[in-house]
Amino acid sequence: REAVLPSPPLPPPPSHARARAQQQEQREGGGAMGSIADIPTEELMAELRRRVECADKPEKRVILVGPPGCGKGSQSPAIKEEHCLCHLATGDMLRAAVKAGTELGKKAKAAMDSGGLVSDDLVVGIIEDAVKAPECSKGFILDGFPRTLPQAEKLDAMLEKSGKKVDAVLDFKVPDEVLVDRVTGRWIHAASGRSYHTKNKPPKVEGKDDITGEPLMQRKDDNAETLKSRLGAFHAQTQPVIDYYAKQNKVATLDANKSFGEVAAQIAAALSK
Repeated sequence: REAVLPSPPLPPPPSHARARAQQQEQREGGGAMGSIADIPTEELMAELRRRVECADKPEKRVILVGPPGCGKGSQSPAIKEEHCLCHLATGDMLRAAVKAGTELGKKAKAAMDSGGLVSDDLVVGIIEDAVKAPECSKGFILDGFPRTLPQAEKLDAMLEKSGKKVDAVLDFKVPDEVLVDRVTGRWIHAASGRSYHTKNKPPKVEGKDDITGEPLMQRKDDNAETLKSRLGAFHAQTQPVIDYYAKQNKVATLDANKSFGEVAAQIAAALSK
């Protein structure tokens, strides 16, 4: 596949083209040439166009900040696609590192098995490993981290080692009472992270993901009682993070109590600067 794609390496296809190639490889146990032969030409051309477009995109490192139900999960796939970024969710990365048995993953597993918290240094180390992947060559969306001021400072120090920095912090603002309604109606496609809502963004077919048709799920903690506790902790922990990045003129405050399209327009304006 590398022989027909431009260099330097760009984010690998997140689309059905890559999935089709992987399925073909699994069926035949063959190499890349067999899988490319099985992909329709129009899909290959679309992927090639996408990679050429990504080559001209400026690098961006974006942090999403907002309480549960603020709409980060709904907006992040569009941000990722538009700016050719990778999406980093710290919880997912920790689980992947543990499963892969990496050195950092082993340390994280030891901490979790003992009932302790995974240290900030470990999480930053896992992020540092993750951003070296080809799909992160144009930057990343960081969701769920940093949540505290020390975490933000450690993240910045890690990026500075390679001459990089956080470019934008998107602060999703929604009244707490609105969040209760949002969260209790939220449904997730576990494999992709795509998010739906029974009122505000329903799937085309009830209970099914629009892209794959796979069943949607609801998180265990998506209930009003748990949410109130989480909101209290969120506001106490993350306001210092917002203040820290505001002093660097990196925070874009979004009125996230708007329609999906209106919030997307605010994000586009913030990231065009």
